[in-house]
Amino acid sequence: MSKFGEIIDLEIPVLLNFFTEWDENCKLVHPILKDVAAAMGDKAKVIKIDVDKNQELAEALRIKSLPTFVIYKSGEMIWRQSGFMEASEILLKLKAEC
Repeated sequence: MSKFGEIIDLEIPVLLNFFTEWDENCKLVHPILKDVAAAMGDKAKVIKIDVDKNQELAEALRIKSLPTFVIYKSGEMIWRQSGFMEASEILLKLKAEC
């Protein structure tokens, strides 16, 4: 989890998407996240985290439903929401933190 600390400690917003490969809503989010990452460029970082491969982190952050989106900036969690979201909704949240 020390690598996690390095990731979230960036000065730009870091969007984490907690997902699983077998969840249908999570599968729908993958192309949306590509669009979000492309739209934000180097103003934000988008990272997908498979909870099946990162169970310790998911438990530490109390990830209960999927997909879950979390935004960190300078090491601090500033926003969190679970459930399907459109690219426009995610972009609004990220741009507010730039």
